[in-house]
Amino acid sequence: MRLITLGSSSAGNGYLLRASTGETLILEAGVKLAIVKQAMNFNLSDITGCLLSHSHKDHSGHVAEYHRAGIKCYMNQHTRDSNFKGYSSYNVFTLRAKHTYQISTFKVLPIELKHDVPNFGYLIDHPESGLFCFITDTHYCTYKFPGLNNVIIEANYSDEIVNKKLAEGTANLYVRNRVIKSHMELQTTLDFLRANDLSAVNNIVLIHLSDSNSDAALFQQQVQEATGKSVYVATPGMDIPFNKTAF
Repeated sequence: MRLITLGSSSAGNGYLLRASTGETLILEAGVKLAIVKQAMNFNLSDITGCLLSHSHKDHSGHVAEYHRAGIKCYMNQHTRDSNFKGYSSYNVFTLRAKHTYQISTFKVLPIELKHDVPNFGYLIDHPESGLFCFITDTHYCTYKFPGLNNVIIEANYSDEIVNKKLAEGTANLYVRNRVIKSHMELQTTLDFLRANDLSAVNNIVLIHLSDSNSDAALFQQQVQEATGKSVYVATPGMDIPFNKTAF
């Protein structure tokens, strides 16, 4: 399995999970279909589906384009209503939290997260990647997941950076107040990781870092020191092995 990042910011989010057979599951629809096509070498027939977390445009803004290309799209009811309400939507599937779904060789369990719109995280299992979680756009996650082999998780901002900018007068208080109720702060990310058994985890991938309120090198270093695992910060074009084990 390989994890390919197409975008991981407020400008647009999208990730490909590509198995050794070529079969690919897309996470999020926040980047243009042209970017997906290029990453797939213009072969969309290997795409088994696209999972969406929520309705915000940096995560779902291009889902109608994906749908028109024949890609099966999976999402919660609010995201469906926001993008497909009012007309027939063949190949659009509404998921329910805590129900397990089989999307070809990927087993998917949606979980509810804490955002300012209904938002799903996902627990995903595949023979190559093992069990992993995908968590983004939430200010905390109360779940513990036994048996994780990989982790994809948001580390959006640092309180220290935000508070420093507020003191300097270079930060917007409204934006700060919204962010703390809708995105995961670095220490909250670390708390989640410490609360879970990481003994079998191979990779931790940090996603959706704020352009102005994060420090990629610092975040990577702190998570690496806290966990002892291979830690990556998702950037467009990143392509990493995402297997159950390192070998």
